[in-house]
Amino acid sequence: MRLIVGLGNPGPEYARTPHNLGFQAIDRLAEQAGIRVERPECKSYAGKGRLAGEDVVLAKPQTMMNLSGVAMRALLERYEATAADVILLYDDVALPWGMIRVRERGSAGGHNGVKSVLDAVGTLEMARVRMGVQPDHPVGDLVDYVLRPMRRSELESAADMIEQAANAVTLILEQGMARAMAAFNRRATPEIEEDEK
Repeated sequence: MRLIVGLGNPGPEYARTPHNLGFQAIDRLAEQAGIRVERPECKSYAGKGRLAGEDVVLAKPQTMMNLSGVAMRALLERYEATAADVILLYDDVALPWGMIRVRERGSAGGHNGVKSVLDAVGTLEMARVRMGVQPDHPVGDLVDYVLRPMRRSELESAADMIEQAANAVTLILEQGMARAMAAFNRRATPEIEEDEK
């Protein structure tokens, strides 16, 4: 059983914010696979089904973002899974807007939701699909930036990024991490690579 978990904040006021791209990617996977992610369990909304020939659980933690690890720990216990069974999807301000990065491991990189998850499971060894939301101009407060509704001009590129993230998950399931990284990882700046260590 693979656990595919997207990070975000519950509530309609957050639905179209950059910080909820993880939820939106789960919604896209659910749509593709015909899975209903509606069942309340493990402090999440979850749904079971088949994706790319594998049994999966799609989940959207319903704690606030910074407590996502509480839900992740409960999901791992419920499904007798380990971090190796997880694919985590989330936004990342360290990546340029629209860039997808598939990684096998790494630090939280300043993302409090990811930090909560990694602290809860006790390892950095967790597959993740990162969706770049770096602002193209200086912003005073990154928290305000990721929690504000996306502008109309951003929604179209966000939709493409969500589609690509869903495709990356499918490729991970079908052909493995190495193939997905080769297919989806674009050239990154040295600063981004340094952040991933």
